Amino acid sequence: SNPLHRQVHQDMEQPLCHYYIASSHNTYLSGDQLLSQSRADMYARVLQAGCRCVEVDCWDGPDGEPVVHHGYTLTSKIPFRDVAETINKYAFIKNEFEVILSIENHCSIQQQKKIAQYLKEIFGDKLDLSSVSTGDPRQLPSPQDLKGKILVKV
Repeated sequence: SNPLHRQVHQDMEQPLCHYYIASSHNTYLSGDQLLSQSRADMYARVLQAGCRCVEVDCWDGPDGEPVVHHGYTLTSKIPFRDVAETINKYAFIKNEFEVILSIENHCSIQQQKKIAQYLKEIFGDKLDLSSVSTGDPRQLPSPQDLKGKILVKV
């Protein structure tokens, strides 16, 4: 065997768009897309398995509290706050690189404001609020620059 193959070097200084990112679809589901349970601990599981982009489907919930579930199905609903707290707890245990929240937003303005409040409150300094112009992908920050950060994609 080639001894050079034992020396893995990963250049993490390139713009983010130069990398494949391990992503999860319907992260919150413990089973099928129609009837299964939505569970916050599914986020803990996939983040510890190396996933760096998780999906959060947000809908208006009761008492002004946004919920996460698969819309127009019989999947159970979980509070958005619980999902954010779980992500915050497990995001960087096994991997220090950025976590991207892929938010599918179906919420009213009032509950969107609640989501923004929870993001700031729960993630604090980990939340990357820098605005990136998408005009030139070469200007995107690198994974090295984004270590320990939570990015929001809506």
